Parts: sequence; structure tokens; C-alpha cells
Amino acid sequence: MRGLTPQESLAIIRKCKQIPYLKTVVWEMPMCKRIVIVVLISQVLTLNAYPKPDDISSFVVVSQRDPRYFELSNGNPYIPIGFNLVGPPREDEFGRLFKIMAENRINYCRVWVSHWDWNVERKKCLQFDADRAKTIDRFLSLARKNGIRVKKCLEYFRVIRPDRNRWSDNLIYHKANGGPYESMHDYLSSEQGRSHFKAKLDWYANRYGDNPAVFGWELWNEMDAVHGSEWLDWTKEMLPELHSRFPRNLAIQSLGSYDRENKRQSYKTLCLLKENDVAQVHRYLDEGAGWKICHGPVDVLASQAVRELIAFNPGKPIILTETGAVKPRHTGCSELYAKDRDGILLHDMLFAPFFSGAAGTGHVWWWRQALDEPNLWYHFARFAEAVEGIDPPAEHFKPIMVSENRYRLYVLKGRKTVLAWCRDSRNDWKNELVLGHQPEMFDNLEINLSYFLSGSHKTQARIFDPWNNRRYDKSIETGRIRLDTFKRSVVIRVE
Repeated sequence: MRGLTPQESLAIIRKCKQIPYLKTVVWEMPMCKRIVIVVLISQVLTLNAYPKPDDISSFVVVSQRDPRYFELSNGNPYIPIGFNLVGPPREDEFGRLFKIMAENRINYCRVWVSHWDWNVERKKCLQFDADRAKTIDRFLSLARKNGIRVKKCLEYFRVIRPDRNRWSDNLIYHKANGGPYESMHDYLSSEQGRSHFKAKLDWYANRYGDNPAVFGWELWNEMDAVHGSEWLDWTKEMLPELHSRFPRNLAIQSLGSYDRENKRQSYKTLCLLKENDVAQVHRYLDEGAGWKICHGPVDVLASQAVRELIAFNPGKPIILTETGAVKPRHTGCSELYAKDRDGILLHDMLFAPFFSGAAGTGHVWWWRQALDEPNLWYHFARFAEAVEGIDPPAEHFKPIMVSENRYRLYVLKGRKTVLAWCRDSRNDWKNELVLGHQPEMFDNLEINLSYFLSGSHKTQARIFDPWNNRRYDKSIETGRIRLDTFKRSVVIRVE
């Protein structure tokens, strides 16, 4: 169990100021006594600091209270806040990265365990390198210590060939290099190939089969992009194999970016597979995509991807599990990241999916360019602050989106809580990062919340400005609220 970060300590002091007794009595004391009392309160709260031991030893499960969301096996809510850690960091970066992740309240990441640096089957088919697995062991140990769940994606290669041509080629499986297969079709369709994959599952199950740090096991990255893909039949056979070997972890499959409308049926089929525990979607800002929605504002394209899956009625959690900005037709990392000093791309990728009905944030790709190099990690902490104390399965949220002339309002209407994210509709990546238009300031914006409120709700809202990390209260009069000055976006909570 770790202590409080400086950011958390400051948050405690702010909360102390909000407690009536402390505000009126303690804050009138001399400074020395005031400091002692705040430190004592901080120490008491540290005893319950994140991550709690009971949470660390619990597994991520689909909530029985509301299967659209996750929770831990001890019953505590779990909102996956994180990103894709692909390609994986060097081992000498582990300490720095986990410190950053813990400080910014990140509780999830996705890795490719077959990436070249981590691949335990890299020299010869079915020869597994236990020494190389020690890197994964250490990563999982640090993840568990810091309360971070890891989704382990098993495979990502797309072609079996004798010589390397692309990053997604597998050479050691080819007959020319001592392997047993001539092609992907040979590997995916033959009994030998399927037995090969199951043997690899057995090896991982023997080493990691009962580890609560594992969020879930993902069969393949974007399997419909595999050359000559026979993804559906193969997936139907392998998802039960995952469940039998990892009964306490989630079993998952993924498809390529949902950037064309003709992929709808494939996505629907996968989302509705009973053995597939999570309805995942990949969606990028891609001006070369066949679907024009992928060319527009990030909050809109992210939200629409989630709503597409909601329409399938999968009865399971939905996650925008890959998102980001790419050069046209996925030809590389977008140059927009280098211009995005404030992180408007990342902000929308985190907030829009959850406030549209997903079970967690969007999970960004290009972690070095989008997060590490510009040092935008704090956006995760801002999202965590926005949803602090929220128990999604208990709320049974109904997502609603209202588009007005100057803003889009993404609302989660729950049993006890109304949570809304207000996004400036004139501010987007094109206006700010390409055209250079600075975000306009909203001054005394009035929002009508009457449709979302009931008589049991308070007449006061809690406002969080994620761009200034500022919280304040506002009165609600006849269902309407008037906000303080802000730019880009703001979060409204009514309980």
C-alpha cells in the first residue's frame, strides 16, 4: 500500500476546507495548530489510501448489478482508466512509469505479450523462454502493487512468411525457417495450428492463471486484419479455451478500427458472442477513413463508436479500447500530437466514451507521443477526479446526448446522481491545432438540467473544471444552472 501523492494531499486539504466544522473552526486556529490537524486527518485518510489491499487481491469481473459495467470481485466498483502500453516500455523504464501511473490514478493498461521484447516464443515454435518471461513477471508484480490491471493481448502478427516485410510478420512459424506452416490459413485452420495455440495458452496459464493483476486475456489484436482471416470460427473455438484456463479473468477478442460502415455486422457478431466478455471497439481520428465521422471532432467520433455498440444491445461492458489520432489510413502517428500542448485530443478520448455509456475511458494508442513526450499524464487524474466516488453499477446510468448551438451535453442520468460533461462544440482539433484558433471562454453559460433531475435531487450542483483543476458549487434554480467562466469543457454533478 502506498502513501498519498502530493496531488492527493492537496486534494485532502481542499476537502478539509469544505467540511463545515473544519471550515468554521479549524481554519480560524493559528497556523501551527491548523497544520497539525490537517496532517492528522491526512494520516487517517492514508489508512484508506488507494490501492486498498482487498482491492489488490480482487479480480475484475462483469458486474451482476449492471452488466454494462465492471466491478471487483469484492463488490467495489471499477472504472478502467488507462491506455495502451504498446510497444512495451524497456524494463529500466518500469519504475518511472508505474510511479507516474499511480500518481495520476491510472488503474489499467493493455500490453502485447507477444511483442518482440516480451515474446517468450521467439526462437522456435513451442519453445518458451522462462527467462524472458521474468520481464512480464516483474511488470505484473509492479502492476499489482500499484493497483493497476493489465489486459494481456496474446497475438498480433498478421502474416506468416519466410522473410520480414512488415512489423506484423511472423517468421519463425514458416516452414522455410523451421516452422510447421506455409501460411496464416495453415496456422489458423489446421488442427496442428490450433493445438499449437492451445499449448501456448497452457504455458501462460501455468505461469499466470490465477493473477488478479490481469484484467483479462485478449486472443488477438484486430484479428479481422489478419491475412486470409478466418477470425470468427477460430474465435468461437478459442474463447472457451481462454475461459477454461483463466476462469477468474475476462476473455476477450478484438477487431480492427471501426472506420467503415460495412464493418457493422462483424462488430455486431463479435459483441454478441456469449463467450466474449467485453464489447470492444477501436476507433481513430483518421482523415483517410472511409467513414466521414472519423474525420471530425474527437468527442463526436468517440461517442458515436460507443453508441453503435450500445445499439447492438450486447448486455456487457463496452470499451473504446483503442483510440488515437493517425495519419490517413493508419500510415503513422498523427503530427497533431506535437501541436497539442494542452491535450485536447487526449481529454476527449478519455471523457467522451464514458459519458456516452462506456464502462471506462477511451484507451489511447501512441503512448509515447500522446502521453509521455508532452507530459500529459495529468489528464487521467482529472478524469478520475470527475468520477470520484461514482458507483456505475449502482447508478444504472442512462446515457443521453443533447446538442445545442454552442455546446454538446453528454449526460449520465443515474438513480441518485446526474453526471454531465459539457463540451464546447466550436472547439475541436481542427480549429485549435490546425487553424490556430484559441478556445473561446464561456461566460455565465446557462444550462437547463430540468429534464434530467427529479424531486429527490439537491438544488446545488458540484462543478469540476478539468482544465484548471478547479471545483466549486452552483445553485440550481428552476432546473437551470449558470456556470462560472470556463473554456473547452466542464463536468457537472448533481446528487
